[in-house]
Amino acid sequence: MIKLPALTRDQVRSVDKTAIEEYGIPGVVLMENAGSNAAEIIHQVVPKGPIEILCGGGNNAGDGYVIARHLQLMGRKVRMICAAPVAQLHGDAHINAVIAVRSKIPMKIIDPEVTPANIPDLDENAAAVVDALLGTGASGPLRGCYRELVEMANMHPGMRISIDIPTGLDCDTGEASLPTIVADHTITFVAEKTGFKKNNADNYVGVVHVVGIGVPEKLLTALQSETDS
Repeated sequence: MIKLPALTRDQVRSVDKTAIEEYGIPGVVLMENAGSNAAEIIHQVVPKGPIEILCGGGNNAGDGYVIARHLQLMGRKVRMICAAPVAQLHGDAHINAVIAVRSKIPMKIIDPEVTPANIPDLDENAAAVVDALLGTGASGPLRGCYRELVEMANMHPGMRISIDIPTGLDCDTGEASLPTIVADHTITFVAEKTGFKKNNADNYVGVVHVVGIGVPEKLLTALQSETDS
C-alpha cells in the first residue's frame, strides 16, 4: 500500500467520498475491507482470551460489527456493548449491525433513554477491549454513556485497541477530551491522522497500525500528490 502523509478529517471524508462516487465502490465494501483488515491485526496482537468490542452509533461502530464477525470466524470469543440500538443506526453501519444480530453475535445494547444508562460491566477476564465508539468525525467533549464507557475501558486490565482513532482524541488537533481512550494499539485506515503527532497524542494512540480499505492505487497516488504539493 502507498504510504501517505497524515490526513486531516476533511481528507479522510474525501477519500471515502471519492471512492464511492467516482470509482463506484459501495461504502459497505470499504467498511468490510476496513473491519476485516483490523480484525487480522487484533487477532495477531491480542493474547488468548475473550474480546469486548465497544460500538457507538456511526460508521466507526459499523467497523466494530465487521470486526466482531471476523474475529468470531477466527475462533475468538467476542461480545459487543453497543451505545446505540440497531434501529437507530444508518447506512452501512446498520447493514453490518443487522448481520451481527442475525449471526447471533453476543451483544448488550445500551438504552440511551434510560438515566442512568443500563451499562453492563466489562468482562474483567477479557484479553482486550476494542474501542469502536467514535471515529475521526467526532470532536468536543464526550457525553452520556460514551464518557462512562471510555472510563470503564481505561480502568480495564486488558489491552485496549482503538479503531481508526482513540475515542475522545481530535483527529486534526490531537487534543484529548476528558476522558479519552488510552490505547495500547490504534488501527487506523488509509493513513495516520494529523492529530497523532500533536498535543502529546502519543500518550493515547499507542502503537499505530495503518491498514488499507481497498481504495484504488490511482486514488491514493492522486491524494499523495495533493498532500505533497
